[in-house]
Amino acid sequence: MNHAKLWYNGAAADWKQGLPIGNGRIGAVIHGGIDNEIWSMTEITYWSGKTERIPGSGSAKEDLERMRESFFKGDYNEGDRLAKQALQPKKQNFGTNLSVCDVKLRFGQQGENLIRELSLENATVQVSYTHSGHKITRETFATHADGIVVSRMKSEQAGAISFSLGVQGRTCDFATVITDEDTLAFHGQATEDVHSDGKCGVFCEGMLKVVAVGGTVQSRENEIVVSDADEAIIYFAIHTDYRKKDDKWTLECDKEIAAAITKGYERLKEDHIADYRELYARVAIDLGDTESGKLPTDERMKLFSKGRHEDADLIALFFQYGRYLTIAGSRADSPLPLHLQGIWNDGEANRMAWSCDYHLDVNTEMNYYPTEISNLAECHVPLMNYIEQLSIAGRQAAQDFYGSEGWVAHVFSNAWGFSAPGWETGWGLNVTGGLWIATHLKEHYEYGLDHAFLTKQAYPIMKEAAIFFLDYMTVHPDNGWLVTGPSNSPENSFYTSNREEGAQQLSMGSTMDQVLVRDLFTFCLEAAEQLQVDEELQAKLKQAIPLLPPLQIGKRGQLQEWLEDYEEAQPEHRHLAHLFALYPGNQITPRKTPELSAAARETLLGRMQTDELEDIEFTAVLFATGFSRLFDGDRALRHIIHLIGELCFDNLLTYSKAGVAGAETNIFVIDGNYGGTAAVADLLLQSHAGEIHLLPALPAAWSRGSYRGLRAKGNAEVDVAWENGKLTEATIRAFSAGDAIIRFGEQAVSIALVPGQVYKLDQELQVIKQQAAHI
Repeated sequence: MNHAKLWYNGAAADWKQGLPIGNGRIGAVIHGGIDNEIWSMTEITYWSGKTERIPGSGSAKEDLERMRESFFKGDYNEGDRLAKQALQPKKQNFGTNLSVCDVKLRFGQQGENLIRELSLENATVQVSYTHSGHKITRETFATHADGIVVSRMKSEQAGAISFSLGVQGRTCDFATVITDEDTLAFHGQATEDVHSDGKCGVFCEGMLKVVAVGGTVQSRENEIVVSDADEAIIYFAIHTDYRKKDDKWTLECDKEIAAAITKGYERLKEDHIADYRELYARVAIDLGDTESGKLPTDERMKLFSKGRHEDADLIALFFQYGRYLTIAGSRADSPLPLHLQGIWNDGEANRMAWSCDYHLDVNTEMNYYPTEISNLAECHVPLMNYIEQLSIAGRQAAQDFYGSEGWVAHVFSNAWGFSAPGWETGWGLNVTGGLWIATHLKEHYEYGLDHAFLTKQAYPIMKEAAIFFLDYMTVHPDNGWLVTGPSNSPENSFYTSNREEGAQQLSMGSTMDQVLVRDLFTFCLEAAEQLQVDEELQAKLKQAIPLLPPLQIGKRGQLQEWLEDYEEAQPEHRHLAHLFALYPGNQITPRKTPELSAAARETLLGRMQTDELEDIEFTAVLFATGFSRLFDGDRALRHIIHLIGELCFDNLLTYSKAGVAGAETNIFVIDGNYGGTAAVADLLLQSHAGEIHLLPALPAAWSRGSYRGLRAKGNAEVDVAWENGKLTEATIRAFSAGDAIIRFGEQAVSIALVPGQVYKLDQELQVIKQQAAHI
């Protein structure tokens, strides 16, 4: 099997062929070949923009009442006009995450037998080739244990390492200085004039130091030049003033590099691998060996694009790559969570209206879809902390724009906690964007059952969100339902019965809103009862939940996206927000809601059969996860294969196609990597609706295989093996007490799980062995 390594036998011509590394704060994409190498450097807090209060109209409640009156009367154009007056603030200094610099290495030599590879087991990038019959190796990694990037260049021949090193900034406010023959320092500010005024942004300071064995190291015209060394090690450090209270941050780079040099390369690498593997090694997956596994990664991908789909091991590689990218991009102590491009950045999103930010209408959520099931719960922590900060900022938005208690955030946010509506109501008035991202608090708790987390973070934040919606929502005059609005179904549009009025975006009570609010109210009620707190709130929630609109089936047999059965203005649209009820939610399941499941299937089939489908990375994931939840593994697999074969660059990073949502080129968006990883896991294990479902949507092509260490809700881990599409054995490791229904196909058994116990099950789901876990 070769699902632990990406490898290539040619140079990386550009960023899209480069290999990513990261330590949860610093990111790099390494590209080049024999004669040159470029490290495209990023840092998660290197943001333009600043904290700003976005003012509301000053008469929020009255404005909201007038809008709603128009929508309830069917005057959508007037409602939209009023919404634009009160809920469409001007764009200010929102900002974006920016690339910091390029580290440029020039070697000036020829060679042959070039191999580039990224080891997923060691989290290292290695470039090797032969020169004059001797092997030269360059090895680079971003160590979380020591907070820096380290690279070693080594040859079998003495004196064969020669190169020059320089740094080129990616922003206007950037400068470098040689501080010693072997040391280059830089400083800069994250400024740009597309998403801010070009004057505001965080400051950074960084350092590169070269230590050589043999040969000489000297400076020349803002470069470091190494000549005739046996070996050379480069140390890279960077820090910013993001949320710093004093200037001590400016001393960190020097301290980190000095400590690293004292420790030495071998110990740095050893500590790096140990720290990384503590997370990565928890999960193993085997979908079967294939002959294609002997080919370079890009050649395997091309076979997918040509209809050669036999390479199940490439999907296992993609799955583990997603876990690698999670560990590289999001660690428990990361100052910010993964954004639109993870912690990496090709510079393209910064130039467009998108911004490299936190999209709250699927992208940021999808970044964390695989985190719990793939046994990386610690990597979820930065998002938990970010949501807490967003909830604090969102209190002001709730007051300014709705005159309501609690907190709210909309379609996107930034490093500064932006929570106001976006500057165009058609996409910016997604009133449940903050709630959508906050559902990850619920997810994190349901997997880990951490009482302290529920008490101190999850419930308090969700409670404040519930307080907002209880205050904000209104009763529909025709049917008595409690509805949100005006808001949109993320970025989609519809026609009313009067098509001459044109496409509309805003309405009352979109399905997405109602699904999220129902989950919110139910979670808060159950948590409050468990914690025995907030009796008054419990009473309000018990009164409100029965008033929420039901999920509805439209005239085409589809799941309605809006409260009314409107005609879709964009049948090809990339978003499928209302299917949150199917995945990652569970308000729709084949066993409990068969009619709604059939409607969800009709929605998926209708969307994918549109010739003009906006075929992008996260849409492929939505199809895959949707069909997985409908137990249609073969169809789900086709979308995973399409994602890998058609929507990935050569380095297996996913992209959004040019022309969609204003993209000027095929543009890197990492949610497809994370979402695709979640989709693979969901085919193999589902744990919702009170069950642990083994192999719920196993594709026929995966006739045999196994996995170890996937995580189930209820604080359990699961191992499974199968042959000829049938379960052969399973292991459940329980870490909390609880009654679990274990299912395979139509078979189901109930087990009272005891913490610290391991349960081995046969193909009939009978417990054949129970023992205490080895500590």
